Amino acid sequence: FYIAPAIHGPCLDISYWTSCCWHCSETPVLPAKPIIAAKYPFQVDLEAGKRYAWCACGHSKKQPFCDGSHKTAAPDISPVRFKLDEPKSVWLCGCKHTKSPPYCDGTHKEEFIQKAELPNQP
Repeated sequence: FYIAPAIHGPCLDISYWTSCCWHCSETPVLPAKPIIAAKYPFQVDLEAGKRYAWCACGHSKKQPFCDGSHKTAAPDISPVRFKLDEPKSVWLCGCKHTKSPPYCDGTHKEEFIQKAELPNQP
């Protein structure tokens, strides 16, 4: 029995569906997964009140921030937009698999990240 979040059509209003999408009668689509941009986090100094867009897809050439690459490379993934109330030095996730986006939670230390080939590097 498989349960996955719906990410297509009118099902965007439905939290979960099972073996098929009963709402729009489409074949289930698995959520898009990001590519690993880096096997380490990025330490950045952020300004208070400034809007930031953290790349969630991994395709940006301006890591860890979004450059709009998701629009063609990963249209089902959107950047995480945020701003801080006070200036702060933070560690932003580079592997794109954090459970607390946009911040690093140490997931990059896991074997599946460390053994992965990075698509944007030789």
